[in-house]
Amino acid sequence: MTPVKNVLAVVSPHVGGRSTGAGLASVFPGEAHVTVVERPDEDPAALRAAHVIVTGLAPVTAEHIAAAPELELIQCASHGFDYVDLDAARARDVPVCNIGSSGAEKQNVAEQTFALMLALAKQLVPAHTALVEADWALPRLQRSITELSGKTLGVIGLGHIGQEVARRATAFEMTIVYASPQRVDADVEARLGARHVELDELLRISDYVTLHVPLTDATRHLLDAERLALMKPTAFVINTARGALIDQDALADALENGTPAGAGIDVFDPEPPTSALRLLKAPNVVLSPHVAGVTRETLVRIALAAVQNAADFLSGKAPRDIVS
Repeated sequence: MTPVKNVLAVVSPHVGGRSTGAGLASVFPGEAHVTVVERPDEDPAALRAAHVIVTGLAPVTAEHIAAAPELELIQCASHGFDYVDLDAARARDVPVCNIGSSGAEKQNVAEQTFALMLALAKQLVPAHTALVEADWALPRLQRSITELSGKTLGVIGLGHIGQEVARRATAFEMTIVYASPQRVDADVEARLGARHVELDELLRISDYVTLHVPLTDATRHLLDAERLALMKPTAFVINTARGALIDQDALADALENGTPAGAGIDVFDPEPPTSALRLLKAPNVVLSPHVAGVTRETLVRIALAAVQNAADFLSGKAPRDIVS
């Protein structure tokens, strides 16, 4: 008889908590015993017995890993993996996986990216607010309303999601440039009409800049005050990846000084943000509460991808999408 494997499904409250975790647990194969919690140390006995931790944006620290002597795999139910202590997992020879190759999130993240871009280009938020307050704002807003067609889109990170964004940009007749430590294959560049440039050059020439890279030590505050200053005063920056990719105070300063012209932000550091976050009151921002990747359809795909990889591992197959 195959021994039952213990799975700890940890889903942070700010992305659905126990109710979302229950949905994730419901699609696990019957031979797995799944415990649903909102933080790994909520149930010490379940953590101690866990062979697999599946985490939905819930931090998995070195202390949690040390308290799980049976641990064999950490599966992130997301593209991101910055909330797991990779060094601690590596020291224990515990692989950490994301759902990168599944493409589960790419469609909605790409759609949210364009929703933010269009909201900024068409000044939807100030237009709506003005009308609600009985203010016909057309004369004031028309000078800043612009188009996507003919503009240059700079994609930082041309992976699964970045490519999905670039593919949509072609329908808007945008010119596409991208920055990445490694160039994608020539056939991908040709298919997307994307040209590889260095990051600083991308910032100088782009009308819209969108981030689609993981958060690592190398990418934390990738866009700092110095790099933000390279952007055109008419440009917009979009972040649907991870909040700490941008120095948030530096971005607030830059927006107050008029360069760049605006920002569309779906992710924050920390999450949820506190009222002290200056971006909440910065000029010409469009904000959303990390909704890129959490549609009804996307949540199902994420759960299935994470569970499938974990279940395959428990059945003896090699896991996919190992990030550490």
